[in-house]
Amino acid sequence: MALLEVRDLSVAFGEIEALRGVSFTIDEGAVVALLGSNGAGKSTTLRAISGLVAPRAGSILFDGKPIAGLSPRTIVKLGVAHVPEGRRVFPGLTVRENIMLGASNGNASSAAIRREADAMFDVFPGIKPFASMLGWTLSGGQQQMVAVARGLMAKPRLLLLDEPSLGLAPVVVQGVFQIIGEIHKRGTTVLLVEQNAHMALKVADWGYVLETGRLALGGDPATLWSDERIRDAYLGGGQVKAST
Repeated sequence: MALLEVRDLSVAFGEIEALRGVSFTIDEGAVVALLGSNGAGKSTTLRAISGLVAPRAGSILFDGKPIAGLSPRTIVKLGVAHVPEGRRVFPGLTVRENIMLGASNGNASSAAIRREADAMFDVFPGIKPFASMLGWTLSGGQQQMVAVARGLMAKPRLLLLDEPSLGLAPVVVQGVFQIIGEIHKRGTTVLLVEQNAHMALKVADWGYVLETGRLALGGDPATLWSDERIRDAYLGGGQVKAST
């Protein structure tokens, strides 16, 4: 069953068309990778889904209900959380305080929110020892874990992840993708924007490729990697050995 349906989505910034007639679906419980080169429209797609940019045309349905045009706060409350590129850990707050900011229920007590944050430390044990430290003092990989934990505090049905491995060392990237696998096991649906196509397709159930604002193709990971032309044109196949 489709949890998210994007239909003929178009987004423009002035005269620049960032997305043109993009359509795709995501089944509940799936991990879907959205791939493509820089400027293809991947981040814009996530921002349109989460309400940060307004579509010029098309529709976005979440659990069968239209959400295009709703405020980001409303969309979060419906069950969509967005972890943007760049981690954006608040420097003046501790790790725990950063995570607690992700709670979407304004009626919850501080004690309840603290308990939920403690539960996140069980999911992300690598940052638990640093709970009382300022977020900016952590490594890039640890800050990424804080950002994802903050997104999960909203208890989303759909988690939008924008370039979670950007700027991280290869050994740290492995850990980040292991966490994405754990999130999948928890039953959360994930839409993953990622430059590292090789790693993204290892954790994904399905992949879509954007090219200059249009959906170029879609398929299961094995199919996408099996076509050498597709790897070379869209997925950096000349640099990374395909995995089957």
